[in-house]
Amino acid sequence: MGDPPATSTNQAHVDAGPLVASSSSANIRKERGAIAAQACDTCRSRKQRCDEQRPKCGTCQKFRLECNYREPIPTKKDRTLVEILERLKGLDDRLLSLETKVNDLSHRGSVGPSTQGFPHLQTSDFASQVNSGMIDPALTATPFDLQHNTARNAPVGQDQYKYVSSVHQMLGWPAVQQLFASIQGRLPNVNLSSLERDGVSHMLGVHRPESQGLSSESTMPAERSSGVLSTLTWENIRMWSQAYFDTTNLFYPILDRQSFMQETLPSLFRSGFNNSISSTIALLVFALGEVSLEGRDGAPVHVYNGRASGVKGGTKAHPPGLALFNEARSRMGFDLTECSLENVQIFALASAYYGSCFYPMDFWRMTASASLAFQALVTSNPGELSSPRADLVRRAFWHCSILETSLNLELGFPLTGLERMENTVGLPTFSGPFCEDDVISNQQSHFQEHFASQIVLRRLLVGFHHALSNSPMSAQLGGVPTPFNSASNSPGLRQLTIQQLALQLDEWRGMLPPHLRWQEDCPGAFPNSTTDMFSGSTHTPASTPISPSMSHTSQPSSLPAVSTPSPPLMFTTDLDSPPAQYPYVLDIQVALLRSRYYYTKYLLHRPFIYKALHYPDSVTQDDALGAAECLKACLKWPVAMSPTCKHKRLVPCMFFFTQNFFGILVLLHLSTTVPLLRRIRSTLCGERFEMDARETVGLYLDWLRDLKPIDAGTAWHWEVVRAIYGLEGG
Repeated sequence: MGDPPATSTNQAHVDAGPLVASSSSANIRKERGAIAAQACDTCRSRKQRCDEQRPKCGTCQKFRLECNYREPIPTKKDRTLVEILERLKGLDDRLLSLETKVNDLSHRGSVGPSTQGFPHLQTSDFASQVNSGMIDPALTATPFDLQHNTARNAPVGQDQYKYVSSVHQMLGWPAVQQLFASIQGRLPNVNLSSLERDGVSHMLGVHRPESQGLSSESTMPAERSSGVLSTLTWENIRMWSQAYFDTTNLFYPILDRQSFMQETLPSLFRSGFNNSISSTIALLVFALGEVSLEGRDGAPVHVYNGRASGVKGGTKAHPPGLALFNEARSRMGFDLTECSLENVQIFALASAYYGSCFYPMDFWRMTASASLAFQALVTSNPGELSSPRADLVRRAFWHCSILETSLNLELGFPLTGLERMENTVGLPTFSGPFCEDDVISNQQSHFQEHFASQIVLRRLLVGFHHALSNSPMSAQLGGVPTPFNSASNSPGLRQLTIQQLALQLDEWRGMLPPHLRWQEDCPGAFPNSTTDMFSGSTHTPASTPISPSMSHTSQPSSLPAVSTPSPPLMFTTDLDSPPAQYPYVLDIQVALLRSRYYYTKYLLHRPFIYKALHYPDSVTQDDALGAAECLKACLKWPVAMSPTCKHKRLVPCMFFFTQNFFGILVLLHLSTTVPLLRRIRSTLCGERFEMDARETVGLYLDWLRDLKPIDAGTAWHWEVVRAIYGLEGG
């Protein structure tokens, strides 16, 4: 392949615009060195320039001297990052104090529910619901009436606030089962009665032939090894690498850009790609870089009613970067048992690629392999946690931990034991030298603070799950001990615990840096950076267009006046206009953080929906308010809005959101057919709820419709919601 040019491409995004420049504009210029330089003690005493190599700089290696680096004085940005992470302990302490409070109450006796009951509605006539348009007339042959099969008052000792963490568990609720029974006749090819046994396989589509693995090299003769590697030019591998570090590595900051671009890449280009672990990592980076480019600017995989798909680049059988990925996975066997950080990185990168191609089982298997590889690394070489790469090691740990938690809670996939290493590993601080591109990308997207905030939110979610699940299995997740003992199943205690945990979640929102905060009731607003989000004088009122897919729905003739102007919008429900462009996938980073916040809030308050569905006569005012909070938390998650939904291949762990959108669509439908939930919607959810709910249904239906041709699990989801909502055609 020859030697790389003496100068190299190093394009940085300063303005909003395309993800990266095209190869034709990839002008070569001198690689910039590291910023935030820190000389070793020897070079500092000699007052000479230090090349900052670790563990020994060039001077100390040459003269065989001891090489020590001082801990850098944290900058303002560093202090902000450290403050975010230090709040973990404070949040944990408050959760532990909740344990004491609730246990004390359980010893003194059950806490009685609110004395102010929620005004109940009598079960309305089914025909009147059909006439009002609240229920699809096609379902009138099988009326949905909770009085037939569900108890209206819980037996003594039975938990009325049933908590489940996953959508497939929620589908087992009696109210949901009744709904499914009423639509089974419209789904001749779907057996809804087997959900309790085969829920996860249905949700992931693993029973469908199209869910089988990616094409291998042997089925693609035109892309065999010699052909692929012979086409790797310096310009292409630079372009793919730059694209990877400007996208995937911002979500998963597990690789060192400076080391890869300045050392690994030139070395491999000169010597060629062999079976070394560095070659495998590089090929995975190239594959993900191609996904980044095609996933934003490639051709849509299909078009529906004139609307281009948000899945771009390649096809289901041949996604972007497949030839490069096949080259990487043909080498992975040589590195399977190596106890190194690079081994962890290989599995994590492979997991990211499978996720971009919509293969959830492969995504999980590679994530679990990365977690096990990390445990092998730290067990066999604990010195890595005090090495120059210690912070990179910690970032790899938390990346794996965040994904494991999501997979365990939503799908019940077993944990690997990684969570037991939390205290040993510690928290990342993003210390160490960074190249200028890293500095610029962090200035414009705050990816380091987004990652740190995700860690805190993950820890909160684990604590919430541990507290609410009240089962020995919850102890697998580690974190905070459950505040429930054997006597704490009383409704008052469960209600109190949810309310206290909701306050902890609100504290998380309050502790975010100002440039990551947003207006609670406006998920699509810009972050509060240089202007006051709540000051009407600094913003021009903005409105969110209604999704064209829901334009057939009747709109209210007028809306009440809002006292303060709406903040300017970063995300919109208008899916037909050209999407806005943001540098360094800022929109996806922001959308992920907010959507996971709303998911946590929705999960936390979902037990109130269970009670309203199954024990309406026992619902108190506090219960009704909790159900309203759950319904409001369902609305307009930014990841489903434009521009983020227009780049679905770039959204990490996408099937996690797909399943939750399906579950929300089921609950929103029930909230229009169950009298008590209808009353809660109309009286406690706010003036804009009905309009926002219609927009939300439009967004989530569009998400499922868009993914069904390329994702087997989503195809199953689509068949079910199409029957629930009475949709015709594709």
